[in-house]
Amino acid sequence: MSEVATTPGMEFEAPIVELENKIEELLAFTQSTDVDLSGQIDEMRRKCDEKKRVIYAHLTPWQKVQIARHAKRPMLTDYVKLMVTDFLELHGDRAYRDDPAILTGFGRIGSQRFMIVGHRKGKSTREKVECNFGCANPEGYRKAILKMKLAEKFGIPIVTFINTPGAYPGIGAEERGQAFVIAKNLQDMAALRVPIVCVVIGEGGSGGALGIGVGDRLLMMENSYYSVISPEGCAAILWKDAAHAPRAAEILKLTSDDLRGFGIIDEVIPEPLGAAHRDHGATARSLEEAVLRNYELVRDLDPETRLQQRFEKFKAMGFYRDGAIEVADAAGVSSDEDAVAETDSIAAPDGSTPENGTKPAGDATDGSTQEATVGAKKRESRKKPKKG
Repeated sequence: MSEVATTPGMEFEAPIVELENKIEELLAFTQSTDVDLSGQIDEMRRKCDEKKRVIYAHLTPWQKVQIARHAKRPMLTDYVKLMVTDFLELHGDRAYRDDPAILTGFGRIGSQRFMIVGHRKGKSTREKVECNFGCANPEGYRKAILKMKLAEKFGIPIVTFINTPGAYPGIGAEERGQAFVIAKNLQDMAALRVPIVCVVIGEGGSGGALGIGVGDRLLMMENSYYSVISPEGCAAILWKDAAHAPRAAEILKLTSDDLRGFGIIDEVIPEPLGAAHRDHGATARSLEEAVLRNYELVRDLDPETRLQQRFEKFKAMGFYRDGAIEVADAAGVSSDEDAVAETDSIAAPDGSTPENGTKPAGDATDGSTQEATVGAKKRESRKKPKKG
């Protein structure tokens, strides 16, 4: 039986996995006997494909997060084997140690030579522990920018593969300047004069993703996510309970479709029917084609124009509307008060609010009243003039 079919599926994938198992059973039966079941197998495959189309056309943001974390989803090392030739790995940050959570090296995609930089999560249990499950330390980000500057020196374009829950949060990492190193990477990547293509292939978590995510073109695989914080982390902050992660995933707007609509990313790379974990080869071919096509869009720009366009790209990601502020001022309510009121109105599925993380007593009407009361008290306290 195939590896995918025998791997327990996520809850929403259960009908698909059941059909895949039945198909594998019929194939095994036909191979051990002279009975021809090709008609039944073809019909079952058709039903399975239709089931995939229906389920994957209506995925929730939280389900896409689960797919991005799927154990069988292709990782950076898979893509290096499938689409990169003449790969030569480079190690070390010239300061502390070599962080295996960041993979760097020269290689060819198609006929074009690139500097490959990306997060490595590891395959086996031992590799996962060594790589901190893709959570890089400061030395990893220092290694990344060091190799990128080496590529700039030789005029070699850069492609980065983002797949991390976030930068490693350990005490040692903070003592060695995790936040500073990531901030320095953002500054230095923005100034690199060679083309940079960044791709989110799985998880795009917080500053850990941004540390290698500043480029001329930003792409996302169809079932990946890119967010300032993980859904679990957001839920823990807002509702004091990570169990509200599905609701947090919705309000974070972290899917590829959401971010394409906001203009944060440039392209969504489609995945095979049933997601990337069902066909690594087809996924790698789609990714290779997208990387090369987007590289060609910025390849012939002169360095000054490239840097200016890169600056304008990220500058445009943060915007506001003067009209909204004018309306607020006319109503005698400051923008800060609006923000407080909006935060107060966010409720978890069970009715709990970010204010106290507890579920209000009574029915839904009682919960709405409590939320409105809390918001009103905060706005009133902000309006009181300071003494003296």
